[in-house]
Parts: sequence; C-alpha cells; structure tokens
Amino acid sequence: MRHDAIHLLFNLQTINVVFRFHVMKSGCLRIWLTALLLTIIAGCGLVRSMGKNPAGEELARLDTLPNYKNGSFENLAERADTTTKRKWLFLHSRPKTIRPSHELPWVKTDLNTLAASAPTIVWFGHSSLLIKTGQGNILIDPVFSNHAGPVPGVVKAFAGTTHYHAEDMPPIDVLIISHDHYDHLDYRTLKKLRSRIKMAVVPLGVGSDLVYWGFDRKKIIELNWNQSVILPDSLRITATPAQHRSNRSYSRENKTLWASYVIQSGRYRLFYSGDSGYGPHFKQIGQQYGPFDLALLECGQYSPNWPWTHLWLGQAAQAAVDLHASLLQPVHWAKFVEANHPWNEPIKKLLPAAQRLGIPLNVPRIGEPYTLGDAPKNAVWWDFE
Repeated sequence: MRHDAIHLLFNLQTINVVFRFHVMKSGCLRIWLTALLLTIIAGCGLVRSMGKNPAGEELARLDTLPNYKNGSFENLAERADTTTKRKWLFLHSRPKTIRPSHELPWVKTDLNTLAASAPTIVWFGHSSLLIKTGQGNILIDPVFSNHAGPVPGVVKAFAGTTHYHAEDMPPIDVLIISHDHYDHLDYRTLKKLRSRIKMAVVPLGVGSDLVYWGFDRKKIIELNWNQSVILPDSLRITATPAQHRSNRSYSRENKTLWASYVIQSGRYRLFYSGDSGYGPHFKQIGQQYGPFDLALLECGQYSPNWPWTHLWLGQAAQAAVDLHASLLQPVHWAKFVEANHPWNEPIKKLLPAAQRLGIPLNVPRIGEPYTLGDAPKNAVWWDFE
C-alpha cells in the first residue's frame, strides 16, 4: 500500500474516538473497525514481512553449534550495548543535515549488459550491491522498496536512491544476505525477485525467512562462520565472522546468524562486511582469506546507542588494513537515516583516515559501475548538505 501504515493506524484511532459512543452501543462497529485494521496490516504485508524463526529440526540443529548458546547466536567477542544510556532517536532533535538537501547524483546503467572481463560492482546506496563476474550475477542485500522497515513510508530512502527497482535487476545467479535486519533483508524486494534467483546464500537461520516467503528450500544454502560453498564455474563464497546482532522483532533477537563474506571469483578476491563493529575478526579474516582486491566495508549509521555493532568514524580504513585489502569501497551509507549523524559525515571522516593509512578509496555514484583494475572512482559528489 502507498499510504504510510502508521498514519493509517492513527486515522483508525481517530475514527474510534469519534464514534466511541456508537461503538459502546454497537459491538458490530467495533468488530468492523478491528477487521479493517487487520485488513490494512495484512495489505501492507506487515505480518509476513517480519519473517519466521527457525523451528523444529532446524532449531535443534542450531542448538548443537558452538556459537549458539542459551537460545541465541553469540559474537566472538561479546559486549553489551546495554552499558550505554540510550537516547531514543525520535525523541531528540536531529540535525537538518541528517538527510541531503537535494537529490543524490546517480547513473542509469543497463544491468543486463555489464561486461565481465573482471568483477564489476554496481552500488545502489546503503548496502545493496550487484557484482557481475565471469560466473554470473551476484546480488547482495537488495533493498529496492524505497524504505527500510516493515512499515511503508517509514525510514524513507533519500531522493536519488530510488531509481533502481527489482525489475531492473538481471537474472540473479547468487543472492547473498548478510543478516535479517530490515535494511538488508527486504520482504517486498525478494518477493519480486524470487522467480529470478537461482540460488541464495544466507547465514544460519535466515533460510527460515526465505522459505516462509515462498523460496524453494533446495535453492537456499545456509552457512555458519568459516563455512564455504563452491557454486558453478568455481565461484566460491565463504561466510566469515561479523560483530553484530539479528532480529526482525523484539522477541526474536539473535535467533539467526549474521555474517560477512569472502567472494572468490577466479583470481579475484572480494570481501563484504555486512554490518559489523570493529574487532580482531578483521585481522583473522585477512590472515586466513586475504589479501583482497576490494573490501566493501560499512562506514555509516554509527551511534552511541550501538557502539560496538557498527564501524565508527574512520574504522573502515583500519579494517581494510587488517584485511590486506588493496582498495576500499564504503557501503551502508547515503540512502537511509538510521543514526543521528549528518548524511555525508561517514565519507568525509573516512577520507582522511584512509589517506593516513594509505588505503585507496573507490566511491562511485549510485548506479555507476566500477570494474576491478580500473582507476578508482573518487570524484567528489557528496559535498553538499
């Protein structure tokens, strides 16, 4: 539905107040309003978009794993965000620069005609990426519904980031999902793409969401950290540790795994961080799987409310050093507001940190393809409030 579901709920509440006297006299009207509310929620896909927990044999299998304890997955270096005093974002004033003042520049690319002499990467804002390799098309964490969350119209995408849609994607040989948060696992996008996805590679437990949404279980590969799958034409994908969390509702936190990924395509090695705070796992991954031709590392949406589950200012550059990466491309910025920093602060702070550590940056515009081996895209397009 195009209307914001929250506004609709408030409208229903207003109707209920206006007709309170009549409702008290007539149970029929109350039943009608309840039915209407449930219809709106169902129409928005709110219930289905929340996904489904692992259960039965799948849950029993998780209970045997060393990184699944007391009903939840755990990080390698567990810390608690509860030690911080939370500041609810919607209760505090936000800087005007939290969203860009005008449309972000973008490039329209025919994704069906991308060359593949070397892996070619197209970024769609935030963490949505298409990687064209000699083995086929890899789509990572696609969110093309123009919002990040179960409620349409909330956490809206920036202007300039909404020009690519599920219908623009080529046939997808491999879908990679890093974790189940709404800004990475989008029900509405996957519903549209489902028939064109040959195989999905996801962290443990996330397959339950996809099956609930109509995906064929035989086309889903679930991986624990440091597990690999070799796909046709020797494309190798390895799930590696990340420092984060998971949940699509407050009652199911950490019931599914979160992961970063190593993608090996011929002689090329790429790393995708997913969402992750800084920790020793970056050095461990670099030593075990590096060096990397390109590291796609998150650099935005950091907050004192979650001090260890996202990379902070400049930390992506240090993570790239730890990974032995030749080139760094920042992701997880320039599409959604999820923290209270100016929209372009992540890249402005990353630039000097990368320069200090000698890490080249690739910062393409949305939709602008970059092929490994070419000169990095570093024209400044983000220098406005």
